[in-house]
Amino acid sequence: MRLSAPFLVFTVASAGILVAAPAGRAVAVLHPTARNSVEGQVTFSTAAGGVKVNAHITGLKPGMHGLHIHEFGDCTAPDGTSAGGHFNPTADPHGAPTDAKRHAGDMGNIEANAEGVADLEYIDARLSFEGEGSILGRGVIVHAGVDDFKTQPTGGAGGRVACGVIGLAKE
Repeated sequence: MRLSAPFLVFTVASAGILVAAPAGRAVAVLHPTARNSVEGQVTFSTAAGGVKVNAHITGLKPGMHGLHIHEFGDCTAPDGTSAGGHFNPTADPHGAPTDAKRHAGDMGNIEANAEGVADLEYIDARLSFEGEGSILGRGVIVHAGVDDFKTQPTGGAGGRVACGVIGLAKE
């Protein structure tokens, strides 16, 4: 089994020894891609039934926008393509967050109001902070358009307007 430091939180035991403990909270701070002004944050926290997702995003065009976890925590490309494709450790087809078979990274759509502000809160049973399916170190992408939940493998949500890396957050 291969362990990687970004996937563990260390706590000090009473004897002063560092021991691994699962992460309980993570955050992705979203930054705009080239020629966009979208920004915000998505927080992830351990909850009964899965991982609680809270998103607050500004600078969007009014309407629906695809929101996905992508393979890599790499937002270096001006258009966000360095984050790779949707996070899909089980090789399932693209789908809605309520579908039995879907990418782990398929978080659906977020709706921006007339001022371009979007908020989302839900519990996702497919997300995890541990193992091969860990979301830590992955990317979060906000798309320019709506995810149709059908077009493979992306949902046809269009360009990437914001990108952020999921990292451990202070408890």
